[in-house]
Amino acid sequence: MSDKPAADKKSILDVASLIGIVVGIVAILGGQALEGGHIGSILQPTAALIVFGGTFGACLLQYRLSAVLASFKAIVKVFLDPKTNNREVIREIIRLANKARKEGVIALEQDVQQIEDRFLRRALTMAMDGIEPKVLRDTMELEISNLEDEAEEPIKFWAAAGGYSPTIGILGAVLGLIHVMENLSDPSKLGSGIAVAFVATVYGVGFANLIYFPFSGKLKTKVKSQLVTKEIMLVGVIGILEGENPRLIDDKLSSYLTRSEQEEAQKEEESAQKKAA
Repeated sequence: MSDKPAADKKSILDVASLIGIVVGIVAILGGQALEGGHIGSILQPTAALIVFGGTFGACLLQYRLSAVLASFKAIVKVFLDPKTNNREVIREIIRLANKARKEGVIALEQDVQQIEDRFLRRALTMAMDGIEPKVLRDTMELEISNLEDEAEEPIKFWAAAGGYSPTIGILGAVLGLIHVMENLSDPSKLGSGIAVAFVATVYGVGFANLIYFPFSGKLKTKVKSQLVTKEIMLVGVIGILEGENPRLIDDKLSSYLTRSEQEEAQKEEESAQKKAA
């Protein structure tokens, strides 16, 4: 038995995230270069200290340290996709359903031992133990809810950083302008001083809209996708426990797939039928 489709821990590169961040940064820096500017003019350590220090200081005040650390670790998930295919998950569940229908749920013991996904393994173990479907659903839905709550923290953290960053950037600009006003006696320094002051705004607005909010949005999309996979597993296991016809379970689980995934599944089925004929 191969359980990789249902629980492969490996991930693949999220090309869209990588291209997006590169295109965004290159477009902005390229536009500045076309206007005659240079990178050195926006590399201001003082502005960076104010904006990044202020932003993450506010986030540390709002969130627990464990949530902050988890949020930085979650950055990896922005650029990686879990190697999970819902169509493969459904096929594996239907295979288990067919076996359980012929030999009984208890016959799945050997298959369950080879499943790496903890959620699916636990749900099937409960099914083999004869747990009532309602109890199984309530228990596993609580686990899904806990997984969702845990995954929500990085999403909210980066959204909060995106909210604080522009305001801290404006604060940095105001502080820079105060410094400029203190040196009005030397007009030769006014232009460069004002430019430096507004770099803080660039950092604040730029990172909020190019990094923090996109991080939050991408993580939210991926969490939603993972929760759909867990729901497919739960509904499938309950169908197995209740002795439903595997064909009915297949139809039920297929409704969780996107339209494109359903079309691909239908094409694969038609292709398989042609080969069998």
